[in-house]
Amino acid sequence: MTPFIRLHPADDVVIARNQLVGGAAVEGFTVRGLVPAGHKVAARALGPGEPVRRYNQIIGFASRPIAPGDHVHTHNLDMGPDKGQFERDYAYGSDLKPAPARREARFMGIRRADGRVATRNYIGILSSVNCSATAARAIADHFSRQTNPAALAPFPNVDGVVALTHGTGCGMDTEGLGMQILERTLAGYATHANFWGVLVVGLGCEANQINAWLAHSRLREGDTLKVFNIQDTGGTRRTVEKGIALVQQMLPRANQVQREPCGAEHITIGLQCGGSDGYSGISANPALGAAVDLLVAHGGTAILSETPEIYGAEHLLTRRAVRPEVGQKLVERIRWWEHYTAINQGEMNNNPSPGNKAGGLTTILEKSLGAVAKGGTSNLEAVYEYAEPVAARGFVYMDTPGYDPVSATGQVAGGANLICFTTGRGSAYGCAPSPSLKLATNSALWQRQEEDMDINCGEIIDGTASIQAMGQRIFELVLATASGEPTKSERHGYGQNEFVPWQVGAVM
Repeated sequence: MTPFIRLHPADDVVIARNQLVGGAAVEGFTVRGLVPAGHKVAARALGPGEPVRRYNQIIGFASRPIAPGDHVHTHNLDMGPDKGQFERDYAYGSDLKPAPARREARFMGIRRADGRVATRNYIGILSSVNCSATAARAIADHFSRQTNPAALAPFPNVDGVVALTHGTGCGMDTEGLGMQILERTLAGYATHANFWGVLVVGLGCEANQINAWLAHSRLREGDTLKVFNIQDTGGTRRTVEKGIALVQQMLPRANQVQREPCGAEHITIGLQCGGSDGYSGISANPALGAAVDLLVAHGGTAILSETPEIYGAEHLLTRRAVRPEVGQKLVERIRWWEHYTAINQGEMNNNPSPGNKAGGLTTILEKSLGAVAKGGTSNLEAVYEYAEPVAARGFVYMDTPGYDPVSATGQVAGGANLICFTTGRGSAYGCAPSPSLKLATNSALWQRQEEDMDINCGEIIDGTASIQAMGQRIFELVLATASGEPTKSERHGYGQNEFVPWQVGAVM
């Protein structure tokens, strides 16, 4: 294999397959200095202010002269004087393609009474406010398989009792955007197919009043949804005892579920990438995109998100919008984010983390161009705001922050019953009640952190697997996971601490 990867003939840079040392010959020029694996090497001379292309797309502008063979990174590449706000051709719908031939695949799912299909069967304990988080966690802890295995032993068809608590719910405008987002998020979890039943525990005096939330969310108490407050119940001990008793009443009925063959159209995947590196847009992300195209052909749904991490690549999505208003809504969300970061004295290029940069990503433009590859090539059917219920089938978009726990929380609230999470640096993440598959972008990560990774997409970099073959393997793993096969993160017990609703607005 060559020591570099060229992604497009018109690119100004190539990617180091492994660490390159000064003096190495690369495509007719000599490497100048040490270049880490996954980082960029200039393929031609570039003057200050010239655009630099990778994927045949602009990833930034040269901030000083760059010679062929130079390491291209933060020392000589930046967003340019306009901070990435150069004009992009949105060309709404210009890349639409015919609907794929319908394919059929099945998995062993759990069919609920309303026709929805679950991939897991949990009982959830939600807190309306941070003040009730300890009581909610104590209820769930009573049923922990680690500390009290006898509690769930008679109920093998119940995957667990989990507490999903958070740090907000008060000190906020009761009519503001932050409250609306919190209410949507809690409603999405309270009605999620992967929960047989849910308890919602409040304090009693918080801004996020449970009765108001029920009314705004058009929810009512019933056999599978119970709500109560610490102040009304008579304190923490009595609240925990009441919660335990209610869960004990739910367990026998929750245990009656049986898995049965269900069509893959009932799978909704939330697409995530975290701890990205220079390989993410070459291996795991496009492989996941190939799996997404397969899922869409089977009638399923995939949700791409993390708006700060598609910045500079949104034009690749608007071109796939099924209607102009779908693409326009995505651009409106981009403009909202530009304003949101500006009023908080930031900029969109604040996004790449130190780990991203150490892995070879220089600007948000470069990161975004690799991130959108997770969405495959299918048409963009709809754009949703954070935690809105996803009703469309096929490939859709949800506006979320780039921070993985916040983003995935919105996707699950919208109905995602499985998460696929690519990582190059090595994220540790899981997501209850929806299982999370971890896709390594490179073999070094796989070898170092195999206990956390579910599949090694680094084989693409190594030249032993194609993107399409890896996409097929991911799709087959999705079906197995949706059928009940536990993920690595589930075996480690991840999921409860990663529930992080998006908090916007003033904290008062």
